[in-house]
Amino acid sequence: MKLTGAQIFFECLKREGVDVIFGYPGGAVLDIYHEMSNHNIKHILVRHEQGAAHAADGYARASGKVGVCLVTSGPGATNTVTGIATAYMDSVPMVVFTGQVPTHLIGNDAFQEVDITGITRPCTKHNYLVKDVRDLARVIREAFYLARSGRPGPVLVDLPKNVIQAVTNFVYPETVNLRGYRPTIEPHKGQVKRAAQAIRKAKRPVIYAGGGVIHSGASEELRKLAEILQIPVTTTLMGLGGFPATLKKGTKEFHPLWMGMLGMHGTYCANMAVSNCDLLFAIGARFDDRVTGKVEAFAPNATIIHIDVDPTSISKNVIVDIPIVGDCKRTLQYLISLFEEEPIHELKEKRRSWLEQIDEWKRAHPLTYKQEGNVIKPQFVVEKLYELSKGDAVITTEVGQNQMWTAQFYHFNEPRTLITSGGLGTMGYGFPAAIGAQVARPDKLVIDIAGDGSIQMNIQELVTAVCNELPVKIAILNNGYLGMVRQWQELFYNKNYCQTCLSASPDFVKLAEAYGAVGLKAVTPEEVEPVIKRALETPKTVIMEFVVDKEEGVYPMVPAGKPINEMLLV
Repeated sequence: MKLTGAQIFFECLKREGVDVIFGYPGGAVLDIYHEMSNHNIKHILVRHEQGAAHAADGYARASGKVGVCLVTSGPGATNTVTGIATAYMDSVPMVVFTGQVPTHLIGNDAFQEVDITGITRPCTKHNYLVKDVRDLARVIREAFYLARSGRPGPVLVDLPKNVIQAVTNFVYPETVNLRGYRPTIEPHKGQVKRAAQAIRKAKRPVIYAGGGVIHSGASEELRKLAEILQIPVTTTLMGLGGFPATLKKGTKEFHPLWMGMLGMHGTYCANMAVSNCDLLFAIGARFDDRVTGKVEAFAPNATIIHIDVDPTSISKNVIVDIPIVGDCKRTLQYLISLFEEEPIHELKEKRRSWLEQIDEWKRAHPLTYKQEGNVIKPQFVVEKLYELSKGDAVITTEVGQNQMWTAQFYHFNEPRTLITSGGLGTMGYGFPAAIGAQVARPDKLVIDIAGDGSIQMNIQELVTAVCNELPVKIAILNNGYLGMVRQWQELFYNKNYCQTCLSASPDFVKLAEAYGAVGLKAVTPEEVEPVIKRALETPKTVIMEFVVDKEEGVYPMVPAGKPINEMLLV
């Protein structure tokens, strides 16, 4: 069967189970767009290519499938780079298709030509420049395989215009065989048994889980293991939802083993527990600097076990004692079977003093704030969003204070319900990611919790949401500042608030209405609940603006370079 490159493109996507593309057309990809109407794949037209990349990322995180975006050459391709880097840092499976000038013009500085494979080499899992249409089906097959296998990540495929137009016999490869790429899925059983022995000996163990638990679908195994062994659990920002924070969604009846997030803005309890444990069991986490603080002082007295599918992540930042390369789900299943066959004797008594100490730390310095007077506290808004959504929403965030308050005060019980930019910390991520999440999960309430600074970085995607009838809710915590930067200036730069004041901001209610969305605003604490209720009842895209305390800070806070047990608490 002879097909054009554009036809092969769609045939491959159908075989990979792709049901939606986020994209923006241009000259280099016109043949693909010309062919699009002949295929039953939905296309979401964004208003900026960065929005396409973030939306594909949000779709992938919410669904567990590979996100796909399609853009033209030159600036269309370069506009995706921030989104690609965001996905790369957070191990998100995504395939980005970029148009390219015809092969005979490559290197001639042709109109809208950039070396996008060269530009993205440091921030993709792999990338391709397809120079022959006969390679196209194989390359697309490999791209999806690479994106979703092992440690997931973004893959870029650059498509010259003449390759898209060329004709060849279509042969879809059913298998992929890449020399040098053999992800280790099954763990070494000897290493798992070593880990089990270390756990048996531990008196003060802690489980530290990251995004790998969610990527591998190991949340249930994590909960089961923690409960069998009575080990308290903390997670990274990317791991939130991998362990149930509460015993029932929408309540504040916390799981007795849950300590909250650790790290720079983690809970007092989690940071103290990690600093005093004798065994740290890291599962699908990469010991990021925002988690460890001063590396030399991180879990200083602990035997460290580390499970990760990516061998390069093990002992990269923190030297570990028992490395286990393998899929988190498979590894935990085997570990659970070992403890079911041979339980720890007198477990309750063995854990008693440690769990009592954990409870004491929880009581000593819980996450808290004071909602008093006529000024809205941002934490109050997040708590109300949790309460009124019954803890059953998919939450995306921007980056900064809004992100940390969400991590602290919205309690996540299920995986793929917090979608946020962790490693790269990309402002402007949350709203297009919410669009992608809503496309992936049309049955769910999707809320983007934003700041007044970050929301303006991709505000143009309001049209995308409105045109596609996506009922995303945006909650803007408007403090008139670039809040997190202002907080650092307050604490470490003598309150020199240089270029962080955003007093000249738009009227977000009118802005919403101009785009065809619904705009609501609250300026007093009494108005918060009615605004949220009205937004949740409205089957349209809604902006909720909450005018909050201008100088409220995120606490606890570990100053840069300090150990995580040296926290600023107020």
